[in-house]
Amino acid sequence: MAELTPMMRQYLEIKEKHPDCILFFRLGDFYEMFNEDAKTASRELDLTLTTRDRNKPEDERTPMCGVPYHSCDSYIARLIAKGYKVAICEQTEDPALAKGLVEREIVRIITPGTVTAASMLEEGRNNFICAVCAEGERMGLCLCDISTGEVYATSIASDEPAHLENELGRYRPAEAVLSPGATQVEGLCDFLSARLDCTAQQMGGERFDFDSAWALTCRQFGQEGLPTDDPAAVCAAGGLLSYLYETQKTDLSYIANFNYYTTGQFMELDLTARQTLELTETLRAKEKRGSLLWVLDKTKTAMGSRLLRGWMERPLLSPVQIGRRQQAVGDLVEDIITREELALVLREVTDLERLIGRVVYGSAGGRDLVALANGLGRLPDIRNLLEGCSSSLLQTLRQELDDLPELREELGRALVDEPPFSVREGKFIRPGYHADVDRLRNVIDHGGELLAQLETETKEQTGIRNMKVSYNKVFGYYIEVAKSQIDLVPEGWVRKQTTVNSERYISQELKELEHTILSAQDQVVALEYQLFCQLKEQVCAHVARIQQSAAAVAQVDVLCSFASVAAANSYCMPQVDDSDVLTIVEGRHPVVEKMLKGTPFVPNDTHMDGTGDLCAVITGPNMAGKSTYMRQVALIVLMAQMGSFVPAKSARVGIVDRVFTRIGASDDLAAGQSTFMVEMSEVAQLLRHATGRSLLILDEIGRGTSTYDGMAIARAVVEFCVDKKRLGTKTLFATHYHELTQLEGQLPGVKNYNIAAKKRKDDVIFLRKIVRGGADQSYGVEVAKLAGVPDRVIKRAREILDELERGEGRGVGDAAPCTPTDGQVSLGDMGGQTVLAKLRMTDVNILSPIEALNLLAELKSDLNG
Repeated sequence: MAELTPMMRQYLEIKEKHPDCILFFRLGDFYEMFNEDAKTASRELDLTLTTRDRNKPEDERTPMCGVPYHSCDSYIARLIAKGYKVAICEQTEDPALAKGLVEREIVRIITPGTVTAASMLEEGRNNFICAVCAEGERMGLCLCDISTGEVYATSIASDEPAHLENELGRYRPAEAVLSPGATQVEGLCDFLSARLDCTAQQMGGERFDFDSAWALTCRQFGQEGLPTDDPAAVCAAGGLLSYLYETQKTDLSYIANFNYYTTGQFMELDLTARQTLELTETLRAKEKRGSLLWVLDKTKTAMGSRLLRGWMERPLLSPVQIGRRQQAVGDLVEDIITREELALVLREVTDLERLIGRVVYGSAGGRDLVALANGLGRLPDIRNLLEGCSSSLLQTLRQELDDLPELREELGRALVDEPPFSVREGKFIRPGYHADVDRLRNVIDHGGELLAQLETETKEQTGIRNMKVSYNKVFGYYIEVAKSQIDLVPEGWVRKQTTVNSERYISQELKELEHTILSAQDQVVALEYQLFCQLKEQVCAHVARIQQSAAAVAQVDVLCSFASVAAANSYCMPQVDDSDVLTIVEGRHPVVEKMLKGTPFVPNDTHMDGTGDLCAVITGPNMAGKSTYMRQVALIVLMAQMGSFVPAKSARVGIVDRVFTRIGASDDLAAGQSTFMVEMSEVAQLLRHATGRSLLILDEIGRGTSTYDGMAIARAVVEFCVDKKRLGTKTLFATHYHELTQLEGQLPGVKNYNIAAKKRKDDVIFLRKIVRGGADQSYGVEVAKLAGVPDRVIKRAREILDELERGEGRGVGDAAPCTPTDGQVSLGDMGGQTVLAKLRMTDVNILSPIEALNLLAELKSDLNG
């Protein structure tokens, strides 16, 4: 094999240290990839695969491909989206000054969880990377969004992996770093990859050692505020920091606020509940439109949009904190002028969180600094608008809005309004800011005038009239003097060339001016970059103040969004307390009512408590609105605990610690689980983890098996839910097992409700109203007709249904009389056809009490023969 070039040896040495990354190797204006990296990049990015070794045998050629350095972000983003890691190898010295091979080294490693470029991030969504440490009695979890500097940490008991999955589901990290013990947690790796689409990798246990983790976290965040009594959380934080230091290789000082929380601070929602309630995206299309976030997100800033999503994922459990948010929303609902003016100002606030992150991280450009200054410049207006608000929360946020006037003024004086994309090309320092920049630009812009001025002055000084200053690529600038006047040439001039009619000279003044003109461009670019770095340092000195202001702006934006939605949709302020009461008057589904065009939404009441109204058994036909009603109740509870107003005439919500849902059915074929198995697994999870303060939403439990098995399971679940000694929690239970309506009166706390429907000949009209009592029939055939089932099938179904109801058929293809089984009594088999006929002909609505008693005696006589 041919001997490697020095450059290829350098490449292979660097690649050997990062075998799990695609190496972007800087060569001039391109990032080049070689060997297997080139083949992978060529395949994934549709790049042309080439080689520099065309004179070598084919098996000795080195495959390569490349992308322009100035447009690499889009290529990197595509690789990251496919799960690859990209190592950026830059030239660390000026090629013009290098002696021999240019020095290169890895400046950062980009992974799915460490993306900072705006083009690779979704504005309204955080991009978290997490670390899980499971090496003892508790599992530590730490999450970080390095684009904003946010850090969250907590710990969970090692025997509760479901709680860990719920916490991961809150944040949906793009990347996970796992301790050796974490990879052994049952189902964790599958959950991360299959349910969260998260890239997970195991790291060595030394990263999660407590002593080293404590040292790293103290160095990054300071000791104050760290959870000294939760070593698992500290170990997870230390492991994550170790990974970030290794991959980012830059200043991470903006990651400074360590937010430690316990799992009892927020309402817990498992991933199933988040999906079935369609909080941030729809279940089928996976899009924002049609979700609760779509309804509530009227934010004007990227920071506010991210925070709103965070509040939705982490509803509060403290009535006091909820009340502070509600009071702020109430102020803004009542003051429409302030609310609308705030919306106009907020629209002009830039993404301060991510801008300051990029500045400290080192990836910011001139445009980022201008955007930062512009965003800060709108804060005084927000502060002035909030001055008249009475809410304590709004006043606190007003005090936290720091617009840094000195920094804004400095950035405004230094930078032009629209800087170029790259800070390596100059032209972004404002004229008048720096004297040397102005002087060099003058040289660049007026070099010809300076040469003409030198020529005039030289003629006057020497008396040489027949001379001129010219330029060629061999000598550069020179003075050409006619031979008739060479006797006037000063002594200090140096002759460079003789032509037929003239002599060419160089003077010291011309030499200096030539150097100034030819080097001015390089000098001004270098000087502007130096000034840019100084400006960045000034900005970095105020990172904490900027982050505080950004957080305050985000909260104001979310509160304004809540107020706008509440005012536009006639929401009310719910009463949130520590009781076990859940009362909703004329509640509406926040999403469905927005999707209905021209059709009014039918509101419904809800009353539940910890005693007499603990479980609502809801019957009624399919498509009548049972699932919509139950989801509506859950969403109203969740909105209330976010601090939002709710779609109702009035509401009282006792704090709910967890919402569990079992709605819909689907196979999990990849895991080898049937619809019924998935359903039972979800039921098992909610019964195991629900508490007396939870809210359970159960839809058609037991439908995936035989009728008797399903009915037995459904009844047992209801009994478990209302039993105070076992669970005793508020439950909405929708079912087609009408036999379960018998539980009212048998089990304390169970009440029957149904969705009202009206039958007109062969059609059914759904009234969408929840009323007391059980449903009299399911209207299955009528629903099938509405769904478009062929008329011949509908007609035959009615015939079979009539036979079954008359007791004339045992099954679909059997017209023989039914045989009583398991103690069931068939009225038809007891000679009761006459009785049935009389009952069908009787209108019970018009019978008087005495007539009803006489009819009952007559029917009894007929049965007795």
